[in-house]
Parts: sequence; structure tokens; C-alpha cells
Amino acid sequence: IEDTDFTALTAADFTAEWKWDGIRVQAVAGTDEHGAIVARLYSRTGEDISKSFPDLLQSLAVPAAIDGELLIMRDKRVQSFNVLQQRLNRKAVTPKLIAEFPAHLRAYDLLADGDADLRDLPFAERRQRLEAFIARLDDPRIDISPLVPFATWAELTAARADPASAGAGADAEAVEGVMLKRRDAPYVPGRPKGPWWKWKRDPMIVDAVLMYAQRGHGKRSSYYSDYTFGVWNGSDELVPVGKAYFGFTDEELIEIDRFVRRNTVERFGPVREVTHEKTQGLVLEVAFEGLQRSTRHKSGIAMRFPRINRLRWDKPPGEA
Repeated sequence: IEDTDFTALTAADFTAEWKWDGIRVQAVAGTDEHGAIVARLYSRTGEDISKSFPDLLQSLAVPAAIDGELLIMRDKRVQSFNVLQQRLNRKAVTPKLIAEFPAHLRAYDLLADGDADLRDLPFAERRQRLEAFIARLDDPRIDISPLVPFATWAELTAARADPASAGAGADAEAVEGVMLKRRDAPYVPGRPKGPWWKWKRDPMIVDAVLMYAQRGHGKRSSYYSDYTFGVWNGSDELVPVGKAYFGFTDEELIEIDRFVRRNTVERFGPVREVTHEKTQGLVLEVAFEGLQRSTRHKSGIAMRFPRINRLRWDKPPGEA
């Protein structure tokens, strides 16, 4: 959502809920031909990730389909996304791993309850059904994402800026924004604009220097569109902190591609190293959601969800 969108929206038509910093999933349970409950967990891309979270599947004891956020919960506190990553994409899930990183589902929506398909119902009614369902389920591994109280956009703005004081409490650090949902909105596929709006917290921004570039894929296969960038460390050395391949326009892509081709100093297979000195190079204004420790980057850190926010042709790399 953009600030200008609010002028056309009426606050009373919407509810808001916290957007948690995990991964979006759908948890589905039904009965097989023998009447036994079979549960599955799917990522938002449709990948079946059930084998990685057997501890959570045990909690899906009744037929239903839940839309929610997969989190790691310790001592009733939501852990950071970095902690969740310890459970993702593991080929082997050991009892020790399950004990150290217990999976949790924080429910946003109820798509099916038993044999009843709820997707065409208005969100306000589905929310009531979800609250009753979670109460009946009564399982510590599955809870409901609380609604954010607000009557005006100003009140929601204040809540988004300070989740801890607006109901998120000790879990406020795991909030990455709010979701707005029209009270009358059905549950539909894709990303239609209007029924739901995502309003993430403002990103962090830093000026970084382009270091390496690689060709993209598909329609970008002819352009250098994947960029690795770095920041200066205490020894006046550029160290990589992230990689991004979106956030710029097609016109800007052509400009950067031209810069890469004209300023290549070394080639490593498909990767081009470009000029990155104090007085020569390209500064990229990079927006990102957070930082995490990384053994892959020489800097020891990596950005979460980096994207190119602006091209700083006006700024010399030494000022990044």
C-alpha cells in the first residue's frame, strides 16, 4: 500500500492483523479412505514441506485448511526468522532439532472447516469461524494472530510504528508490518489489489557500492541484472553484504548494464567484477528488512530481502 491509497479507503471497512516474520503456509488436514487424519503443510509456492515439520502436523487433528505463518516458538515467544531458518530445507529432521526449534503455526484465516468450504464467505465471518476453531482445537502449537485495534488510519499508523504498545507485546520484534483486510473480502487466489493490503514497516536503507554483476534469466538473460554490492569496513576495504536483482526500472537496467560492460575489470565465469574504488564506481541505495550473520559473505553479515531503492549516480563510492 502507498500513502496515497489511504485517501480512497474507509477505515471502518477494514480489519488489521500483524504480519509476522516467518514463512506463509497453508496447513491442510483431511481423512483418508480408512477415516484417519492426514495432514500436509504447503509453502506459498505450493511446495509440500510436511516432512520438515512432523511436530506441527501432529497438531492438525481435525479436517480443516488454515492460512497462517510458520514460526519457531520458545517459552511462548516468537523467535526471529534467522532461528526459523535452522528448520527450513533440512533433509533430516532429528528429535534434537525438533526440541531446539519447535514449530508453531499462527493462524490468519480459515479456508475450510470439515467439509465446509469457507473461501467465499466475508473475512469477518471467516474470522469468527477461525476464533471458534482455534478454541476447539486447543493446541499449544497453533494459535491465532490477534487483530490490531484501530478506528482511524492515524491510530493504525501509530500501532504499526509501535507494535509492542498496540497488542504485540513481547513478540513485537517479530512483527514486520500489518495486513489490512476488507471485512467483506472473500479468500481469492493471486494478489488482487483492494481486498487485502500489505503495509510493511519501513525498510532500512544504506548506500552500497556495486562490486559484481551477473546476467539475469528469461527476458533479462541479455542484461547484467543480478548485482552484488558491498560497504566499506574499518580498513577502507569493500566487503560484500548482499545481492539484489529487482527494484529498478527497465530504463535503469539498461543504464546499469551499460556501466557494467564499460567498467568490467575481471571475469569469473559468468560473473563480472566491476570498478569499485573510492573515486570510481556505482553507488546503489539499497533497502532491506534486516541483517543476519553469514558465513558466505566476507563481511560476516547478509541483508534480508535487499532491493535496489535508487541509483546514486551523483555519489562517489568513497561516500557510501
